[in-house]
Amino acid sequence: MKSPVIQSNGDAQADVIIVGTGVVGALIADQLAGAGHSVLMLDAGPRIQRALAVENWRNMPFANRAGSDFQGLYPQSPMAPAPLYWPPNNYVGLTGPDGKGFQQGYLKVVGGTTWHWAASCWRHLPVDFKMQSTYGVGRDWPFAYDEIEPYYCRAEEEMGVAGPNDPAQQSPSERSKPYPMEMVPWAHADTRFAEVVNPHGYRSVPIPQGRSTRPWRGRPTCCGNNNCQPICPIGAMYNGIHHVQSAEAKGAKVIAEAVVYRIDTDANNRVTAVHWYDKDHVSHKAEGKHFVLACNSLETPRLLLLAANDKNPKGIANSSDQVGRNMMDHSGFHCTFLANEPLWAGRGPAQNSCMVGPRDGEFRHQYSATKIILSNISRVPPATQQALKLGLVGKPLDDEIRRRAAYGVDLSISLEPLPNPDNRVTLSTTRKDPHGLACPDVYYDVGDYVRQGYEASKKQLQHIGQLFNAQEFNITTSLNANNHIMGGTIMGASAKDSVVNGDCRTWDHDNLWLPGGGPMASASVVNSTLTMAALGIKSADAIQKALRQG
Repeated sequence: MKSPVIQSNGDAQADVIIVGTGVVGALIADQLAGAGHSVLMLDAGPRIQRALAVENWRNMPFANRAGSDFQGLYPQSPMAPAPLYWPPNNYVGLTGPDGKGFQQGYLKVVGGTTWHWAASCWRHLPVDFKMQSTYGVGRDWPFAYDEIEPYYCRAEEEMGVAGPNDPAQQSPSERSKPYPMEMVPWAHADTRFAEVVNPHGYRSVPIPQGRSTRPWRGRPTCCGNNNCQPICPIGAMYNGIHHVQSAEAKGAKVIAEAVVYRIDTDANNRVTAVHWYDKDHVSHKAEGKHFVLACNSLETPRLLLLAANDKNPKGIANSSDQVGRNMMDHSGFHCTFLANEPLWAGRGPAQNSCMVGPRDGEFRHQYSATKIILSNISRVPPATQQALKLGLVGKPLDDEIRRRAAYGVDLSISLEPLPNPDNRVTLSTTRKDPHGLACPDVYYDVGDYVRQGYEASKKQLQHIGQLFNAQEFNITTSLNANNHIMGGTIMGASAKDSVVNGDCRTWDHDNLWLPGGGPMASASVVNSTLTMAALGIKSADAIQKALRQG
């Protein structure tokens, strides 16, 4: 076991310096520390305890709970703000036709945003890696599905993914290994919904999830708590903190509330050190052999732009002028209605089944793919709000809440974006964080590809509503963010039009790696975390090889 050297003045040396301790950084740290390398992890946020987060959730006001405030229960560093909306702190400036639809809700804490994720662990389809050559839109990846498939398997093993092992229930079914654990059992709502919609081609299938259906590497079996978002109270759901702790047991060190702001490069443009501010605004330096930026797809490009130096005046790793460009998220919207029979959503985890029939087809030449999740979050809060508006009290109020909670349906729909260089992160010229560093600005336009996908999806939803003789049928008209941040450091086969290669190594600096959502050349229409994790493990293998070669 080899540990970093941390000097009395706070400066440090290690084989590998990792900035960001979310799922991607933590997976890489765990693998490299386990291989005998010294690893130092830096995170802008504080260290938190699960018990405190659970208690904060229990005591959260009803309005925050009903409004899906998944951030307010997590302590924030006063020196490193994340984008907050209760109330808004304007850390991220949003402009463009769909800027308000890019309000990302990520955390800055040790362990990252998987503290409050839905734990959906989808793979891209094989065709998603060749969108340009297949459908004439977007970009192709520099490798095919077959190259990343073994890394998907390893990511599923590391994260303890529970999924269906019947190929008819998989999306995609091209797998070399079964899921590590059997799928999370369906509740009545999932089963009944599938019985109604599947004969019509919507294909509702189990969601692969980072939840334990049996004891797994110290995690208990999921007992069906329904508040996976914002916090799993018992730790059955995978969080990045699990691999942070595993890496620490192998010798890795974590420094919390460490805000990296500068990157040193030598005459050969190799990275030699990163500098960070501690919570008292004192600067420190970490030197290493290899450097990994695994913040997220908004914060990593922000750091690369902040760290511009004489040799890299447009920003670190930015000779292609692609840093910060091609930002993507799965724009979402909701469809709600009262069904003609009780479904009783809210039994089991927050998400359990999803309609993937509209996930692929020739239509992708013209408009985006769609996935339709049957939300399993309890309908009691919205039912309560709706029943109160009717002016009811006493037993009639209780009965109406019960009826609406039983019959209520909430479908969460995601749309597939395309990489667009004009959708980008830049540095604000007017807003700064408490360390005096420029805050990020984001320009975002979903484009006609997504807008046309929205119109096609509305027709599908209207048909689904008819299948349930829906009452109070409503489709939201504004697109919301889904916190699946992708792009900003896009991957490609050439240094001319991309930031990193197929191993997430930067073209400009041969010892700087940018794994995660940033390099993803296509978004598919499914949650991005498993693909991010697979890219992280792929990068870890390449870093290990580079370390062996000296």
